Amino acid sequence: MRYFLTGRQPEARTILLVESGSRAVLERVASGLGVSWGSGLPVDVLTCFPGAPAGLPADGVRLYRAGEYQTPESRRLLFRELSANRYTHVGIVCSGEQLLMKWKWALALALPAKVFIINENGDYFWLDRTHLKVIRAFALERSGLAGAGAVRMLARGISFPFALAYLMLYAAAVHTRRFLRLVLKRNTIPSTQE
Repeated sequence: MRYFLTGRQPEARTILLVESGSRAVLERVASGLGVSWGSGLPVDVLTCFPGAPAGLPADGVRLYRAGEYQTPESRRLLFRELSANRYTHVGIVCSGEQLLMKWKWALALALPAKVFIINENGDYFWLDRTHLKVIRAFALERSGLAGAGAVRMLARGISFPFALAYLMLYAAAVHTRRFLRLVLKRNTIPSTQE
């Protein structure tokens, strides 16, 4: 990941889009890429879906299917190939879905490119130091710690030890009663060997 400490934008030459969310999100963004950075810009896509997203040029789009890279060796070869492509920008979809979760963050860290985060609305923001407030708000929202979710999460965190202690005491009481009942039952049964 390059350009994190600065807000500087490199000249857009090649883009890798990591489709780690719904297909509709990337299709919304794909239609605007040509407007933002020019229509002749080469775009590659790492995806787990069949086919390329609509809105991207039919020719010149390289698709990398995550399902074809299951072994550690094949993943290493893919990362080497993606690094050799010298992407200037990497766009990762963060729409709250659990698709390609490890892939997108590994690529964001490994590739020397400017990273931008695409949300579920098709909007994006840069992953750099100048956007730390936006990144923090986004992370708090995704983790459920924003707004009323923060109070709920705090209440759960405080009540968890008490709930766990109550359940353990209840389980201990039930098992102790069962054990005592078995012991008393054995002692009260008359012996037939006399």
